[in-house]
Amino acid sequence: MSAPAPEPRSDAGAAGPLRGRRRVLGYGAVALAAAVGGAAWRLHNLEGGGPDSPDAAFWSLAFDRPEGGRLDMAALRGQPMVLNFWATWCPPCVEEMPELDRFHQAWSPRGWQVIGLAVDGPSAVRRFLQRLPVSFPIGLAGLDGATLGKALGNREGGLPFTVVLDGSGTIRHRKAGKTSLDELTRWASAL
Repeated sequence: MSAPAPEPRSDAGAAGPLRGRRRVLGYGAVALAAAVGGAAWRLHNLEGGGPDSPDAAFWSLAFDRPEGGRLDMAALRGQPMVLNFWATWCPPCVEEMPELDRFHQAWSPRGWQVIGLAVDGPSAVRRFLQRLPVSFPIGLAGLDGATLGKALGNREGGLPFTVVLDGSGTIRHRKAGKTSLDELTRWASAL
């Protein structure tokens, strides 16, 4: 007597769900690529003429100020500028604030502007500025400030982040991390 022949095995049922998962993953990869491409396109449009030349969208920005009123970037166009992204919870940001203020006091008579964009909440910024006042304008950028910083070259999104623009609006220097009066003076003297 012989053993019964094994029944034919069918993997068709297993292949169907596996193929479906692969298809879903493929669609997900295409959607991710489209999202990344769209983000790159938006950043390029904000940067305008290239990564070293913010366009009209940048210059049309306006930020609330902690003491009230608005900080209009359009009013600063045509002047050399130090644009600093910071937050009250960032120790290197707090350490460099007096350096930025000294630069502002020394170089504003020569036409230089220092602008601080707080990537923080309004209440925290107001409390901070009561303890450590500065003589340069502060704009309340909130979380949108991180997006703007990335558009201006802060690819990692860390703070502090400083951008130096010349009078024509061209970005001449970018720095992720704490800056100093000496460094700012060197950059300004070279323009």
